This record gives sequence, C-alpha cells and structure tokens, in this order.
Amino acid sequence: MIEIKSEREIALIEEAGRVVKTVLCKLSKVVRPGIKTSELDAEAEKIIGELGAKPAFKGYKGFPASICASINEQVVHGIPGRKLLKTGDILSIDVGAEKNGFYADAAITVSVGSISKEAEDLIKVTKDALSAGIERAVEGNRLFDISHAIQDYAEGYGYSIVRDFVGHGIGKALHEEPEIPNFGKPGTGPRLKKGMMLAIEPMINQGGYEVEILEDGWTTVTKDRKLSAHFEHTVCVGVKQAKILT
Repeated sequence: MIEIKSEREIALIEEAGRVVKTVLCKLSKVVRPGIKTSELDAEAEKIIGELGAKPAFKGYKGFPASICASINEQVVHGIPGRKLLKTGDILSIDVGAEKNGFYADAAITVSVGSISKEAEDLIKVTKDALSAGIERAVEGNRLFDISHAIQDYAEGYGYSIVRDFVGHGIGKALHEEPEIPNFGKPGTGPRLKKGMMLAIEPMINQGGYEVEILEDGWTTVTKDRKLSAHFEHTVCVGVKQAKILT
C-alpha cells in the first residue's frame, strides 16, 4: 500500500530534504583529486549533525558510513574509505537524512578534475533521465510511466538500465512502498495520487546492465567494469507537477 502524506508530513520530509541538499551541495564543492572518500563521509556526518538531523544510512542493515561513495564502475553502495580520488574519476554520492522522524534521500554523480567526454555524457544523460522520470510523477499517471520515461531516455542514448536496484517510497521510513524500477511498461502500475512520496533514482551503465556485489557485501559494480552513474531526488507527486524536496 502506498501511503498518501499529509501537508504536515510533506513539510517534515522537506526539512530532511533540505539537509540532504545542503550535504550534496557542499560535498560536490570539495570533491577533488587527492581527497579520500572517508573525508567526504566525515564532512557529511558533521553537516547532518549541525543541521539537527541523523545520517539515515549509518547502521542501516549494518552499513558502516553516512554516505555511499561509488567510484567509476561502482554502481551503488560504495563504502567510503582511504582510497584517494584521482583526476578522471567519476564519483556517485548518495546521502540520506532523518530529521524529526522523517526521511529524505538523494544522489548525484560528480567529476573528479577533468574527465573524459564519455564520462561527461553518461553523467548528463543520467541526470536528464531522472528529470524525465520526475516529469511523469503527477496525479493520474501510472507508476511505471516514471520507469518507462527513464528507460526510454537512457536507452535512446545507448546506455543500459540497472535491473537489480530500484527507487522506493520514503517518509516515516527510509524505504517504503512502492518499489520504483527504472524500466517498465508505460500505462501500468499503481495510479499516482497527490501526496505520494517517491525516491526516484536511475542507475545507468555505460555497458551492460549486469552488476555484482563485492566481498564487502555492499559495493555493487558493473559486471563488465564499465562506468556507471546515479542520480536521485525525493519528490512528492503533485496535481500538475511533482515537487522536488531534495
């Protein structure tokens, strides 16, 4: 069952969303060659705490950090560590925050120094695919209208859609109903209604869509080790357009 959020609940989720947005804006400015992903994680945890919130990811099913930091062929759930970022890398940063009992979640992919044209194109298409999905998050549409818009946009540029991980509902918990695949048949799935809260998050690969999870039990990589990018927003379904809360 997909919960419809009240105006009060939407406002509280938006507060958590402002925390997430602040973290991602600040981290994107400090990403540079030579920085460790563990430094980015420490900075994120500091900002989240200063804003009166808690990291949503730390301790979630045993995850050890406040952000997911996924480099190059890492799709999602990269664990921050001592690895130094280098010129030419791309980095996906996923952040969740809980404030006053409500959650928000978002992700961006950023360049580390100068990157290849191929990497730039992948990042742009993934970001634009998210926008295409958000455009469909309006009352009266079906859930998989969002999924299809993302798939259609990304595959139109020759990229593949990760099948093993999906977006999700969000609000009083980090993950709520429904699951939101980034692929699907338009005109199918539950009818969207104003007040539904969705975390829409395309994960798009340069090569094939197959992925595998490394020995740490978290870090997910492309099977062919080609690049992957990830963007996410928490959005509220609206009558004429969705409201982005992150």
